[in-house]
Amino acid sequence: MGEPVPERGVRTEELANRLEPILSRYRGQEGGLIPLLQEVQGELGWLPEEALKLVAEATGLTLARVVGVASFYAQFYFEPRGRHVIRVCTGTACHIRGAPKILERLEEELGIRAGETAADLSFTLETVNCVGCCALAPVVVVDERVLKRRDHKKLWEWVRKRRVE
Repeated sequence: MGEPVPERGVRTEELANRLEPILSRYRGQEGGLIPLLQEVQGELGWLPEEALKLVAEATGLTLARVVGVASFYAQFYFEPRGRHVIRVCTGTACHIRGAPKILERLEEELGIRAGETAADLSFTLETVNCVGCCALAPVVVVDERVLKRRDHKKLWEWVRKRRVE
């Protein structure tokens, strides 16, 4: 991922220059919208409105169509995300084995609630219905890395270290 674009009102010219290598590969291709959106989000960390306008222009689709497709899929984000994304599994096995307490402690440690991103864009905290690692419950996923029950001490150390950075 490139440098995240955290602020709203990003200058269109700068954004267009940054996205041109990606957009040029999809210019005029209506059928490649999802991979294009994935690449743009991979570069920026989220999908600001100006980027969606550039995608619409490059593909020849309407902005409404681009936003409609992007908003249908949970993988696309319309708000800036933290440098570190922490997901707490709240599936049945994780819930029974303590996920609510872990989530509560993370909210306290990070100063944000589930579904929020810290103002300094250091963390995003989310819940997920199931990670698919029930035997390891309760599970927390940190930046795509699964932490099982026995690794939670490492989680608290990791969070404290990142809060200082």
